[in-house]
Amino acid sequence: MTGLKGDVRDLSLAPKGKLRIEWAEGQMPVLRLIRQRFEKEKPLSGVRVSGCLHITAETANLALTLRAGGADVVLCASNRLSTQDDVAAALNAEYGIPTFAIKDEDGETYYRHIRSAIAHRPNVTMDDGADLVAVLHREHQDLIANIAGGTEETTTGVIRLRAMAADGALKYPIVAVNEAKTKHLFDNRYGTGQSTIDGILRSTNILLAGKNFVVSGYGWCGRGVAMRARGMGAQVIITEVDPIRALEAVMEGYQVLPMTEAARVGDVFVTTTGDVNVIDGAHIDGLKDGAILANSGHFNVEINIPYLEQRAKAKRRVRDFVDEYTLADGRRVYLLGDGRLINLAAAEGHPASVMDMSFANQALGVEYMLAQGKKLRPQVYVIPEEIDREIARLKLQSMGIAIDVLTPEQAKYLTSWKEGT
Repeated sequence: MTGLKGDVRDLSLAPKGKLRIEWAEGQMPVLRLIRQRFEKEKPLSGVRVSGCLHITAETANLALTLRAGGADVVLCASNRLSTQDDVAAALNAEYGIPTFAIKDEDGETYYRHIRSAIAHRPNVTMDDGADLVAVLHREHQDLIANIAGGTEETTTGVIRLRAMAADGALKYPIVAVNEAKTKHLFDNRYGTGQSTIDGILRSTNILLAGKNFVVSGYGWCGRGVAMRARGMGAQVIITEVDPIRALEAVMEGYQVLPMTEAARVGDVFVTTTGDVNVIDGAHIDGLKDGAILANSGHFNVEINIPYLEQRAKAKRRVRDFVDEYTLADGRRVYLLGDGRLINLAAAEGHPASVMDMSFANQALGVEYMLAQGKKLRPQVYVIPEEIDREIARLKLQSMGIAIDVLTPEQAKYLTSWKEGT
């Protein structure tokens, strides 16, 4: 096992973190079933895993599942504000999994922690956002020959990794966990939807009913946020660059506007695109007094924070995770969670029951990749459909829900072209 020692805020928080991890485990039956199998079969025996992930109670249960399969696991944070300090302490002190993560760590510490995870000399990487992979490729080419592959859980990370593959820069295969249906249809939609609203309400305590609530991006994350905001009585406006998604939003009863127009009427803004400067300088100049800006994409680039800083004549912290910027003309703009993932910065992230499927994909994705060995080339792969369906089957089973099975006659009909009307 590794001789690394983690770096956390306060090891005395470990007992509280252990309780949090145990509570989450009770909501993650699919991962529990995988862990039980892993304990018997040890499919990851002798494999060193370095994970750059959100350090939460749910992630802790993934790490314990990997270890049950025989893996030697080290973790670091994938976001400076998403770490649950008590969980990080428990992983180190209670479970012996070296974890390098401190909530609100500075940039230097963040990258030092990533390099600490790389010092584990991994055979497998696990990423939320592809920072671990990027640092490995930039600074540690000598370690890549021993890496069988990696997994990536975010839309942002998959975009980066596909760009690396297109440039010929990616040196080992990646399984895109984010592309699994049991991930993006549930985690992105229901997890992000609920936890984003949770983060906004915890940090501001505003009433959403009657507010003009602008969601930028109508992918699965944006759909989830829009759905939950409308459910709480907000008047939801969608901004999009994709005409098909914009048309879907219109057909589902939302108002669709360009961001320039939405900026003038919005009370609350949430970005969910994975792109840069979605709320840009011209939009900030058009905001109403009291507008609230939040981000639910992986990196804090979706809101042009440097422009906001430049335009402000004053800035103050008015509540936990709420910064008030007073502009030259007296308008006040409120930025939540430093523009980072508001659901993890100000709340607890996705509920464990939805992360159950996402992390089941992580665990089975690693098993699949190792089983494939040299068959996989340095590119980004989607989770095989049979794994996706097995996770859905296990989730339904855990919920006590049975579904129908095709009869031989029905199965034959679906694969035949000879029968018509």
